[in-house]
Amino acid sequence: MTQVYIPATLPMLEQLVTDGSLLAVNGTAFAVTPTLREAYSEGDDEELADVALREASLASLRLLAADADESPPPRRAVLSADVADVTVRPDLDDAVVRLAGRVTLDQVIAAYVDTSDAEPAVTRAIEAIDAADLGDEDADLIVGDALDHDLAWYANQELPFLLDLL
Repeated sequence: MTQVYIPATLPMLEQLVTDGSLLAVNGTAFAVTPTLREAYSEGDDEELADVALREASLASLRLLAADADESPPPRRAVLSADVADVTVRPDLDDAVVRLAGRVTLDQVIAAYVDTSDAEPAVTRAIEAIDAADLGDEDADLIVGDALDHDLAWYANQELPFLLDLL
């Protein structure tokens, strides 16, 4: 089993709770891969997992930007799951992996979700993410402000209650 970090949105979390499973967008997730280990001269497994989680939270921001009108409130979400069928994709990024199929709710360990305090920074980052990807330094700083907000941790059994509160 490989622990992966799956970028998501709140509607995706709702789908997971309702259907009992979800398909990661394009099968893309992030994990501690051999290439990620090589990219960092120092760092234990926990620190490398934080890097993979951060990459997934950035990908979640891109998902929010793609569906900006459909995802209120604007909060990043990342699912942590144990998955058996994972393919490493170092051609895309150091931490990118491809999932073979759906991820079930019982494979999910936890969800990481922005708190309401992050919403203004995430909203600004949604507007700036494309420019940041194209090298705009000011936009990159705006995206960095959103990434500086820590994601709150929720166990998989807490997801229905979290979604009810939102």
